[in-house]
Amino acid sequence: MSETQMPTARTRVVREADRAVYDRETVYRILDEGFLCHAGFVVDGQPFVIPTSYGRKDASLYIHGSAASRMLRQLKDGVPFCITVTLLEGLVLARSIFNHSMNYRSVVVLGKATLVEDPDEKLEALRILSEHILPGRWADSRQPNERELKATSVLRVPIEEFSAKVRQGPAIDDEEDYSFPTWAGVVPLEMTAGAPIDDARLLPGKEAPAYAKHYTRSR
Repeated sequence: MSETQMPTARTRVVREADRAVYDRETVYRILDEGFLCHAGFVVDGQPFVIPTSYGRKDASLYIHGSAASRMLRQLKDGVPFCITVTLLEGLVLARSIFNHSMNYRSVVVLGKATLVEDPDEKLEALRILSEHILPGRWADSRQPNERELKATSVLRVPIEEFSAKVRQGPAIDDEEDYSFPTWAGVVPLEMTAGAPIDDARLLPGKEAPAYAKHYTRSR
């Protein structure tokens, strides 16, 4: 799908349209900072929304899970899906309850997934997933064996039909409410990592690597 076709009728933001963003650079920044998405699909008329991790390479997302999972079995059969990623960055407290809001960046991707069957691409996709969540960990860990690879399904999700929505900034009140005697402002929110906790059966002399000690999701 060419960029000139974006947004589509399905991805055009209607509510708060001024917050809509349709360029890939912004979408990729949001996807690269997050690592948890929600995948929505319908089976026999019943909607399901499943949280799962993901990784990105170029214009593709990769998600994985047990080969027996309902989500992966359905999506690999070409069922239409929706993937969302949201980064929550602040609580916006206005003077009126009606105008309270949140600062956030979010992405919606619509489409169909493809099962990754090539063994080399599958292994590379799993590496991308691992490195997306915790850069440096893949090379530090035991690689998947044949049994584990067989028990795992990987789906490739094209980033073709998408939109982003971004809200940043202060509270916006009705003019007559600015004289209301209460505090208004923004409570910033961010994800922070604590100090690594050693596993109880850690081998002697092993300590947390730098990528664990200094973990951050800022990109």
